Amino acid sequence: MKRLLLTVFLMLAVIFSFPSFGQARTVFTGVPNVKISEGGSERLVEAVPRSQAANLQCVISESGGKYYWATRGNKELSRNVGGAFITYIAVDGSGYVRIIDPQRKSIASSMSETEAKFDYVEHALLGLRSVTYYGNAN
Repeated sequence: MKRLLLTVFLMLAVIFSFPSFGQARTVFTGVPNVKISEGGSERLVEAVPRSQAANLQCVISESGGKYYWATRGNKELSRNVGGAFITYIAVDGSGYVRIIDPQRKSIASSMSETEAKFDYVEHALLGLRSVTYYGNAN
């Protein structure tokens, strides 16, 4: 129940955080399984507990022909398609989200264990540090 309420709250926040320039639609939602925190001198890899995963979702929305990283303050994204991948890059350079096109998952899965196990990677830059999440589409 708590997870459902958090998901509903997140989706409402996404919908109502856009200015009145069009109806926003969610184009991708992913839930992380692994978190990697890195700095110049340290690296921490940890599993994301199910109890926290809903709060760390990755949501990308489209409104008026533009894409937004809804769960990162609605940062504007550019969308690039290449092979089996769709990559959304923050216009301000603060990170990216790369997803496997669901219709090409079987092709991508033959590349490596990573592509077989996960559907997306989200990489956010925080100063000179970074946080990377690997997860699956929701």
